[in-house]
Amino acid sequence: MSVSAGAALGLAEQLIARRSVTPHDDGCQALIAKRLAAAGFDCHTIASGPDDFRVTNLWAVRRGRGGSEATLLAFAGHTDVVPTGPLERWTSDPFVPSHRDGRLHGRGAADMKTSIACMVAAIEDFVAATPEHAGSIALLITSDEEGPALDGTTRVVDWLRERSVRIDACIVGEPTSVQALGDMIKNGRRGSLTGRLVVEGVQGHIAYPQLARNPIHLLAPALAELTTIDWDRGNEHFPPTSWQVSNLHAGTGAGNVIPGEAIVDFNFRFSTESTPESLQSRLAAVLDRHGLSYRIDWTLGGRPFLTRPGSLIAALREAIRQVTGRETELSTTGGTSDGRFIAAICPQVVECGPVNASIHQIDEHVAVADIEPLKAIYRGVLDRLIA
Repeated sequence: MSVSAGAALGLAEQLIARRSVTPHDDGCQALIAKRLAAAGFDCHTIASGPDDFRVTNLWAVRRGRGGSEATLLAFAGHTDVVPTGPLERWTSDPFVPSHRDGRLHGRGAADMKTSIACMVAAIEDFVAATPEHAGSIALLITSDEEGPALDGTTRVVDWLRERSVRIDACIVGEPTSVQALGDMIKNGRRGSLTGRLVVEGVQGHIAYPQLARNPIHLLAPALAELTTIDWDRGNEHFPPTSWQVSNLHAGTGAGNVIPGEAIVDFNFRFSTESTPESLQSRLAAVLDRHGLSYRIDWTLGGRPFLTRPGSLIAALREAIRQVTGRETELSTTGGTSDGRFIAAICPQVVECGPVNASIHQIDEHVAVADIEPLKAIYRGVLDRLIA
């Protein structure tokens, strides 16, 4: 029996019990740091952000006997969770871990406190069994993944870069499995580029349109054209870039007034076949061709990243096969993750975690039977890359 048999489940329950709604950590990282310090880790807390939105980050590292040239494998994740939604719709208190039908329920159970618990327990097992390991191990945890992500992992990456810390491989514990544990891992993610378009017109009385310029009418032909554009066709790793409108609003609230402006919120999820600059230029060209008077505020949420098959993917695939008997699928689908920040200082970033069917939902849960196998998968990667 491993030295931490049942430790992953117990730690997952302890973390779920902490009300760490983003950007708050509510002591989760202190609990993790205490356990890792006992396993020989140097733990650093990196706080960032304004007082009313203070973010807590943890960087913990244990150096192996191989020194600075040995492989540094990092595990990464987040202790913050999304808000619960209506409490009356939960079967049980979302911050009281509960067991029903073989599932552990609670906010963050799947996204991603169970993954963190499995990482910590796997590290404890590995260090106890291999105290003189050659490679180094690190854990990077933030409380600003579900929020704006301005003072979380990206700040830690800057902090590490300033100290010339090199990460060779990183596993992010995002819930990537679809039907069964280990059936899918993410070896990359699309980029995210958001824009707010303001089309200017002239406000006026709706009965005298000749004295006004309706920005909705002016926008409509350009908007129709934008929905038909093939921005790119993707490639073997990424689906085609998509452009979607998330909100369109105008008006003063009165039914007899032509509005003076129309506002469109939109987002590109883009592949490596496009760049933020090319997408911005192509969209502006359409608006210019339609003669619009406009302005756009752009926000680059993250550039796409891709990890090609190498030592990390091989180790993860072998560990999944050994533990579950499954052949895992590589995918870059879905939203963004903090892997996009870590990829700036790490050549191999892969996401692997539990089934994602209930994330962000009422009665979020994870199968209890998947917890020890997930810990074993993480332990298997440590055995293959660090021992």
